[in-house]
Formats: sequence, C-alpha cells, structure tokens
Amino acid sequence: MSERNMSGKHISKDKIPVKDIRKNDIPKAGKSRDGREQKAGQEKWGRSGKGGGAMYGLCTVLWMLLCAALLVRIWFLNRTTESLRTRIADLTQMIARQQDRLEELAQMAGPEENGALGRQGSGYGEPQEGAAAVNGQGIAGMGGQGDSPGGPGSAPEEISAAHKVYLTFDDGPSANTEEILEILDRYGVKATFFVVGREGSQAEETMRKIVEAGHTLGMHSYTHDYAEVYESVESFAEDLQREQAYLYEVTGVKSNLYRFPGGSSNAVSQIDMREFAEYLDSQGIRFFDWNISSGDGGSFVVPVEMLIENCTATIGNHGTSVVLMHDAAGKTTTREALPEIIEKIQAMEDTVLLPITDETPTVQHIQWQSGQEDESAAGGGG
Repeated sequence: MSERNMSGKHISKDKIPVKDIRKNDIPKAGKSRDGREQKAGQEKWGRSGKGGGAMYGLCTVLWMLLCAALLVRIWFLNRTTESLRTRIADLTQMIARQQDRLEELAQMAGPEENGALGRQGSGYGEPQEGAAAVNGQGIAGMGGQGDSPGGPGSAPEEISAAHKVYLTFDDGPSANTEEILEILDRYGVKATFFVVGREGSQAEETMRKIVEAGHTLGMHSYTHDYAEVYESVESFAEDLQREQAYLYEVTGVKSNLYRFPGGSSNAVSQIDMREFAEYLDSQGIRFFDWNISSGDGGSFVVPVEMLIENCTATIGNHGTSVVLMHDAAGKTTTREALPEIIEKIQAMEDTVLLPITDETPTVQHIQWQSGQEDESAAGGGG
C-alpha cells in the first residue's frame, strides 16, 4: 500500500474537483472567424457601393452635358436653316428683279432686231453664262448623214412666220440621255446635243441613237477640260479635231457645229475668245451660244418648277430662242422637267420646236467679225 494511502489522507474519487464543461462554453473559433469575415465583407461592399454611386453620378453628369451640347447644336442648326431660307428668299427676289430688268431691256431693244438679252445662268462646271446676240448667220452643213453633219431628218424651217425654239443639251451622253430621247420622241420633238468625247460602248451606242432619231449632233470639245482646251489655239485645234474625228468614227456624222465649254463669253480662257472663233470659221465650223438658260449648270440640283420657269418665261422676248440645258448624270430634275417644258412651249401660239440646221441663225455672246454688232455686253458671261 502506498504511503499516501497509509497516511490516511486518501481522497475519494467522488471528491476530486471536476470542472463542469458544457457545450455552450466551448470556444466557437470557427464561428468567430466567419463573423469577422462577414463583417469585413460588409465593410468591403459598403466601400464598393459608395464607389459605384460616385461612378453612376459621374455618368449621369456626363450624359446631361452631352444632351445639353446636342440641344445647343440643334439650336444652332435651326438658326442656320432659317438664315439659309432667308438668303434663298432674298436671292429669289433678286433674280426676279434682274429678270424683270432684262425683259425691259429686251423690249427696248426689240425682239426682232438681231437678238435680245438672255437669262443669266451657269454651265456644267462653267463660269457665268449670259445674254446672247442673234447674228442672223447660218451654220453650214447641219443636215443629212455621212459627211453632212448633224444627222438625218432636219425639221422643216420653211415655217418662217413661226417663232423658232431650239432645245440644246450639253455635256452628254450620260445615263439620262436615253430617257431624254424617249421624251423627245413621245412629243415628236427634235433637239440638238452638244456632246463631249465620252468613250465606251454605252456612250457610243447612245450617240448613234441621237443621230438615228434625227437629232442634231454638235461638238462640245473632246475633254471639256478648260485648261487644256483654252491653253492655246493649237491645243484648241487638236482637241477639236480629236472630237470631230471621234464622232465621225462612232456615228458617221462629221459635225461642224460647236459650243464652247463655258460659252464664248467664259471668263476662264486667258486667250481672246475671238481667236478661237476665227479658227472655227476657218474650218467651216459655226458655234452656238444660247439666249435662254435653264440654270441647271451649277453643282446643285435645281427644282423642277424653277427649270420649267427658266426655260419658258422669256421665249417671247427673242426672235430666235436657243435654250441651254445639260445632259449629265446628276441633272435628274432637268430630265423630269423636260415634258412640261415641251408642253408649255408647244402650247404657245405660233411657236415651233426645231433642231439646229444650216438655216438656223446663230446665237453668239461675243462680237468676233468685223461689222458684227455686239449686243451681248449686258449680262454677258463675265
């Protein structure tokens, strides 16, 4: 027996102090850690929420600024539109006043006294084109086929009592030419086409159709390049011969009718246009300007109603009326206006629509022959 037991100080098992450890007293380490993480997560998301709110507010401000800028832009555009409308109205009134003045001058000059003042306008990419003088000179060789320029089927010009109107189209052939030909055929009208050296099978076929339909084929230079055509008399002659040979090769017609790019009153040529006129005369070629312009020569699209007015309003002021229009791809309103232009002219008393032929009196803007009266000063090509 041990000494402890022997000493009488034996401690009963039941009396050994035992700490009462309950389930709830066990430290909840895992739970505390989760709580800390949850709290940290809440703090993190709290900070993130504040940052997102700031970003949302910034986006809202930027969006409002953009809307404000757009509103300001729209306001300025509206102001510009109103300003342009006012300007157009002013220009329309100015044109009307100028037209009234031109008509007064034409009446003072007398419509039968070798010409009258014409409406100002612009050619295709051309300088200002203005009034013309009717010189009473015929142009040679415009009827018939083969070596006779112009094409078959010249209209009867023995109707001397009738007022003669000549519709002319510059710059073709184009995508509009065939429809123009269809419109002319529908109304039984022959016109004059001043074409350029447009190459390609489609253009060549269209030029043949012009001749086959009985319209007059004229030259408008091969290149229509002002700098090249008007560089010198030699360069002009080279371009002319190239154009004439090309048209003859394609159509069998040797044209001797010419219209200067920009008209004889153009302000582009640095050489006196009389030199070019004299060269044409030496080659047996006559040139034609115009005394009525449709106004379709600029780069903008002219409304149909304005084209009709421009082409018909002053016909009665001229002894012979040569109307300038353009046959170019962008001139769709000219094509659209053509039927009504024809109808209005055909409805005029003692008025006939004809193609240019040998007997047609020339309409020219410049004085280039001795003894020729210059009546083109007012409203000239500048």
